[in-house]
Amino acid sequence: MDLSDLGPDDAPELTPEMMRNARTIFEIPELADLAELVRKGGRPALPERDRKRRVTIMLDPDVIEHFKAEGKGWQTRINAALRKAAGFDPS
Repeated sequence: MDLSDLGPDDAPELTPEMMRNARTIFEIPELADLAELVRKGGRPALPERDRKRRVTIMLDPDVIEHFKAEGKGWQTRINAALRKAAGFDPS
C-alpha cells in the first residue's frame, strides 16, 4: 500500500470510541521490547568492554580544525584515524 502521498490532514478524526479503546505501548504484550526501550530511553547499553571512554587529549589546533571542517562527527573521525594508525583497522 503506497501512503507516500498522504499528509497530516489525511489522518482520521479521533472519535470518543477510538479514545476509549486506545492503549499505550506498555499495555500491548507484542510491543514489550519497544516499550522497554522507550521506558529506558535511547539504545540498549553496550557491554562494558565495548563502551567508549571519555578522555582528555591535547591536539594541535590545525588537527582539530581539519576534522571539524568535514562537519559533524569529527570526534568519531579522529577515533577512526587513531584506530587506523594503531593498526586496529585494516586499509
